[in-house]
Amino acid sequence: MFGWKRIIAIIIGVSVWCSELKAQYKVSGVVKDAHSQEIIPFAPLQFEHTQTGMVTNTEGKYMFELNVIPSDTLLVRVMGYTILRMPVNRQLKEQVINFELTRSDLSLKTYEVKANVNFALILLKQIVKHKPENNYNRLDNYKYEVYNKLELDMKSLNKEKLSRNRFTKPFAFILNNIDSTSEDKPFLPIFLTESLSDYYFQSSPHKTKEIIKAARTSGIDNESVTKFLGGMYQNINIYDNFIPVFDKQFVSPIHHNGAFYYDYKIADTQYVSGQRYIKLNFTPKRKGENTFIGDLWVHDTTYAVQKTTLSVPKDANLNFVRRVSVIQEFRQMPDSSWFLYKDKFIADFWAPSPKPGKTFEFIGRKTTTYDNVVTSDTSVTNIFSNKRYPESVVVLDSARVRKESFWQDNRPDSLSKNEMNIYKMVDTLQRMPLFQKYSNTIKFLATGYKPFGPIEWGPYYYLFSKNRLEGFRLRLDLGTTQKFNKDLYLYGYLAYGFDDKVFKGKISGLWLLKRHPRMYIYGAYTKDLDNGSHYYDEVGTDNIFTLAIRKGGIPQKFLMIQEQRLEFFKEYYSGFSHQLSLIHKQVRPYEPLPTAAFYPKLVNGRDPLTNTEVELKLRYAFHEQFLEGSYYRISLGSKYPITELKLAVGIPGIGNSGQDYQRVTLSVSDNVKLPPFGSLYYNVFGGKIFGTVPYTSLEVHPGNEMYYYNKYAFNMMNRFEFISDQYAGFNVEHTIGNGIFGYIPLIKKLKWRQFWTAKGVIGSLSDANKQLNLNKGYTFKTLEGDPYLEVGTGIENIFKFLRVDFVWRVTPGQLPDEPASKRFGVFGSFKLQF
Repeated sequence: MFGWKRIIAIIIGVSVWCSELKAQYKVSGVVKDAHSQEIIPFAPLQFEHTQTGMVTNTEGKYMFELNVIPSDTLLVRVMGYTILRMPVNRQLKEQVINFELTRSDLSLKTYEVKANVNFALILLKQIVKHKPENNYNRLDNYKYEVYNKLELDMKSLNKEKLSRNRFTKPFAFILNNIDSTSEDKPFLPIFLTESLSDYYFQSSPHKTKEIIKAARTSGIDNESVTKFLGGMYQNINIYDNFIPVFDKQFVSPIHHNGAFYYDYKIADTQYVSGQRYIKLNFTPKRKGENTFIGDLWVHDTTYAVQKTTLSVPKDANLNFVRRVSVIQEFRQMPDSSWFLYKDKFIADFWAPSPKPGKTFEFIGRKTTTYDNVVTSDTSVTNIFSNKRYPESVVVLDSARVRKESFWQDNRPDSLSKNEMNIYKMVDTLQRMPLFQKYSNTIKFLATGYKPFGPIEWGPYYYLFSKNRLEGFRLRLDLGTTQKFNKDLYLYGYLAYGFDDKVFKGKISGLWLLKRHPRMYIYGAYTKDLDNGSHYYDEVGTDNIFTLAIRKGGIPQKFLMIQEQRLEFFKEYYSGFSHQLSLIHKQVRPYEPLPTAAFYPKLVNGRDPLTNTEVELKLRYAFHEQFLEGSYYRISLGSKYPITELKLAVGIPGIGNSGQDYQRVTLSVSDNVKLPPFGSLYYNVFGGKIFGTVPYTSLEVHPGNEMYYYNKYAFNMMNRFEFISDQYAGFNVEHTIGNGIFGYIPLIKKLKWRQFWTAKGVIGSLSDANKQLNLNKGYTFKTLEGDPYLEVGTGIENIFKFLRVDFVWRVTPGQLPDEPASKRFGVFGSFKLQF
């Protein structure tokens, strides 16, 4: 009995002793990246001026259990980030201290240790060597399910001021959605979109397909927007040599020649689940280049990237963007290969505010997760022959009507409270008459169009203009909206010149028979002056902005056009399209051009300045992307060259037509990325006209008589200066980026960008066409044996949106009495870009 008493006493004594050893203080928390909100694993923490410290675990968490708090300051020191110190309350038994670290632009040369061997470069060499087997695009085929979530928030809001502002006060209810969990960084979620897709990839021949199974967007119901918010148009790949950030190409840290662009340093080594991972930090060698700051975690056996964090330096040449972070995570598959698991893209934007010195601040967050990965399986390739999904991006009919229960079952992570409120908030806003008024006003100022139920007026910039023939000109444009008909668009305008006292106008109709792939019938009747605009983004003479930018001493040339046009257009999923047009046109030129008096009626009574034409246009644009409007759409280009062939026949005798000819034209254009040397736009073209026709049906090479730069015209050439019946030419523009400005310290901070241009054309005119069109009181020129060439350079991104071109006319050679202004010109234009 005595023995048992002694044992119990010992147990009690040990328990008391252990309780005295038990920690009296707990300090815990998590370490994150301040911008991306990604956790930072293995981050070293230390109580300042002590030897007490630890590192965070794989989830970025830490916990100190202490008898005594050794210091009133806890710091985190992670290579590539600014050191962060946080105060510690020595009196509290338990406290949570979270760290949000900010990326540092400090070069890794600061941490450089003199050594004979740079082990970071040896590691980089192995990563690059193993890129072919680690890049998931090496696979014959694969598929996965991809979930995309994109959120846009307004930052740095003052809730009190907004509730008192007379413009925002009626919308006070949305202020309840302001996230003020961070006292110094409140934000208002204003836009949210989600999509769930199945993505398919085949390497040879290269094919991709995305089937969007579910999509919803707050405030926008546009199929083309839904497609762009899927997975196909947003993919980035760390194994590529260049990574797209908006419309710029940035050098990947594992570029095959990465050591030319970056400094590297091995920052850490850790074991996770028995596998060793090495952390590689990198910073740009030179400021101002399109490079990143960040780190890579690399698997030491396969040299595959397990996770990367990329941040754009502050001095990168990007507009309207303060910070950008890109995070990619990979998982090891059962066969030991690595595949993408998750990526995030976070960007801080700004926009000018009406108040001087103030800006609107926004943050965009895109999160993408990849699941149900299948590789090297026939189920992947079978989808490409499935006729139910002919397009490269398919939005299922049910995609935009999915119920909330579907999203709850299929989201990888649930939405936050603020995110769930966005859909409700936006729906409420759109039903408010005052919000609709504000929205329509902004749309009117931006686009020029003002809707009134089933009709709309605009664009307003055509309302009045002035020229030497009409004097002051008024014009009223009206069109229908989707409230009139979703597939039928009627448009027309009426114009009146106060000097010539003649009414002009146009009436047209577009009937969309099918939107995907597009098929339509278009008809129009026009009686108006040719305003010199032939491309959608050209500036013609018929608007208020051209009054002050015409070149001096050059008379305006006018032709009165009376035209009837009927078109049938059909597009195919392959990117091929054809358009058949029937056109009847009568032209009446005004002086100083040769007038109708120089072209008397033919023997058979037909009009030589009237023609009836049948034209067939064949176009091939593989994987061309479009932004769809209510009726029309804007091409966003293609990664591949676009080819266009036109065949036309002039038929005499129909509608008093007096022209008999055949015409063929061909053009090939492309916009090629040339990282790190910017991008190159080119267009090569040519054509031939068979027959003897007036100059109005010849190729009148496009000139520019304004000081506003025209991308598609010859800017040092006048309109109607050169004519040809066979010709070939080119148009090249190389946008370099920083160029030489990146090496000039003061200019470098302005973020100006450099470019050069070259345009040329050679042509000839048959003897019959020379006899018919030359020496008619107007000096037409030909390009036989003396081609036209102009070259230029200039500065863009001045104040973020201005561009200045300096253009020299090289050939034909200068005539003895030709003014210097004919050989050199300075042009301005607007160009808004990232």
